[in-house]
Amino acid sequence: MVARATAGVLAGLTILGVGQLVSVLIAPASAPLLAIGATAVDRAPAWARQFAIDTFGTNDKLALFVGMGAATVLVAAVAGVLERSNRPFGSIIFAILGLVAAGAALQRPGATWLYALPTLVGVVAGITVLRLLTASARPPVAEAAPDFSRRRFLVLATTAAAVAAGSAATGRFLAQQLNNAIENRRNFRLPFIAARDRAAAIAAGTDVAVPGVSTFVTPNASFYRIDTALQVPRLTTDEWQLRIHGMVDRELTLSWDDLTARTPIERVITLTCVSNEVGGPLAGNATWTGYPIASILEQVGISPDADMLLSKSSDGFTAGTPLAVLRDGRDALLAVTMNGEPLPFEHGYPVRQVVPGLYGFVSATKWVVDWEITRFDRAEAYWTKRGWGAQAPIKTASRIEVPAALAPVAAGSVLVAGTAWAQHRGIAKVEVRVDNGPWNLATLAPQYSIDTWRQWTWQWQATPGLHTLQVRATDLDGNVQVEERTPPIPGGATGWHNRSITVA
Repeated sequence: MVARATAGVLAGLTILGVGQLVSVLIAPASAPLLAIGATAVDRAPAWARQFAIDTFGTNDKLALFVGMGAATVLVAAVAGVLERSNRPFGSIIFAILGLVAAGAALQRPGATWLYALPTLVGVVAGITVLRLLTASARPPVAEAAPDFSRRRFLVLATTAAAVAAGSAATGRFLAQQLNNAIENRRNFRLPFIAARDRAAAIAAGTDVAVPGVSTFVTPNASFYRIDTALQVPRLTTDEWQLRIHGMVDRELTLSWDDLTARTPIERVITLTCVSNEVGGPLAGNATWTGYPIASILEQVGISPDADMLLSKSSDGFTAGTPLAVLRDGRDALLAVTMNGEPLPFEHGYPVRQVVPGLYGFVSATKWVVDWEITRFDRAEAYWTKRGWGAQAPIKTASRIEVPAALAPVAAGSVLVAGTAWAQHRGIAKVEVRVDNGPWNLATLAPQYSIDTWRQWTWQWQATPGLHTLQVRATDLDGNVQVEERTPPIPGGATGWHNRSITVA
């Protein structure tokens, strides 16, 4: 039983390893594990995606791969146990799963029939390994055979493991060597920003510099990442282009040279993910350099009937952005740098969208390569098809970051601090209360702009016991943060953040 299960697992790993290697000749998205994973993400209901983000945060993709790996091992082990020379049930299981994986690969953006080859070749190799190993695992027919049979199985199993691991490692290595995006990014030249278009200096005190509170500017390595890409696209500037079509007077395809011939600007803008729970970490503030979207739209000429820009990334994700927002004077950008560096691959290198005031799923397309000018009643974006909001302006929000939840503090003066945001409206005030008592005005740090978050502090005269702190913000339009708790989907979470604090 153990030998047959081991045979099945090694056969399953062979399918994945050989498939990974063959995918180097086709496209990364054609690898069987990536194809199945991407399809799972595409088909997952909203509640499943939100559960993954709530549970694993920005490690949701790692969790998916771990889960897929565990499922692969389990199914492969069952296939091995069921496999017999005269009843190849295990081989049939692998063949069926191979057809499913090949079908998933054929559904990837830009797929041709060749996308099925990595899985099909992998399945042939895997079934061959399964048949050889299970044959060697059969009970011996002679008294002298057990040791020989065991040695033969171990030799074959070791060889199969080496083939599986070697194929996967070689595939990853060759993919990295053939893709020169790393070298391309290393040679990236930062755009020259005229003094008049540089971001305003960050005034003293804008960052409250309280340990435990988010820094005003979020380092690239700490900036949240939520997207649908299981394998981060790696485009070079030579490969990148943006096709603009649809309800326009003049279709246009921008190359990298066309884009960078334009006048860039630098702005500090806060982004927020719609999946952020009340008080959650899925928000970040960065300095972006890019090219105004409005001027590009003006160049192509927009039909008066159009009201949506449907943007598409190189991996097939789409977002529908209201054209009115992109043309109302806000600093909507095709960004190429982040905090003075080329965009990290995970954040859209070489080009992504940054639009103040809208959740990312309707605006912040990474690796953007296509714009279709259309209408909301004619086209649906990736998440809108799955029941999410169509336009999704960011809701007024605030969170307590210090003291930490359930943190023991001493009685007396206790500093409470955090962050609030209402992108493209700005924060007018933040209030804090204790145990449902009266609201107290917090001290606001200087507001950098209405497109960035704002930090706040409040001195609490704490008395011994367990207390609950609550916070709410009011934006510059006079909108008070909504008290009622609602989930992030379909248009952003609402509710007042609270923390329980033990005062000694």
